[in-house]
Amino acid sequence: MSNNTAKKLSTLFFSTLYLSAFTFGGGYVIVTLMQKKFVKEYHWIDEDEMLDLIAIAQSAPGAIAVNGAIVVGYKIAKIPGVIISVIATIIPPFLIISIISLFYNAFKENQVVALMLEGMQAGVGAVICAVVIEMATGILKEKNPLYAIIMVIAFIANYFFNVSVILIIICCILFGLFYTLYKERRLPQ
Repeated sequence: MSNNTAKKLSTLFFSTLYLSAFTFGGGYVIVTLMQKKFVKEYHWIDEDEMLDLIAIAQSAPGAIAVNGAIVVGYKIAKIPGVIISVIATIIPPFLIISIISLFYNAFKENQVVALMLEGMQAGVGAVICAVVIEMATGILKEKNPLYAIIMVIAFIANYFFNVSVILIIICCILFGLFYTLYKERRLPQ
């Protein structure tokens, strides 16, 4: 393994470990922070590619934080990147949950802990709003009105008509496949 690859894997490990350890609110939050770290700070992935990786992470079964670590790790360093980023992403929640389970009864009744967790919910809501705005901005930058229409229809279907997110994702995948095939057939060869 070259020195550059070892350094990149080390940076990947400590970055995903740090993000996982200090991210509260679930996978959408960590995905946004991964985007800031790996797109804007390290420039390992470009903005459009990150949006594609996020879409893949959201569409795959399982925790989005782990899925995000898998797709980002693979993009950055293939299989060693996947292994490193997944391990680093899993360590903090595993340790935190293990410690909390040992002291669950004490935490359950502690008013300070309860208030702190309630306060964190407001911050999580703000971060999730930021994720939505950032992803919507990425879609609108494509300047394809069809993408904006799909985004609005998906929101309306889920929010107003309670259509399952799984069904929406499956429909979007099918639409994306048909749309890509249609565009490829229209291009002169």
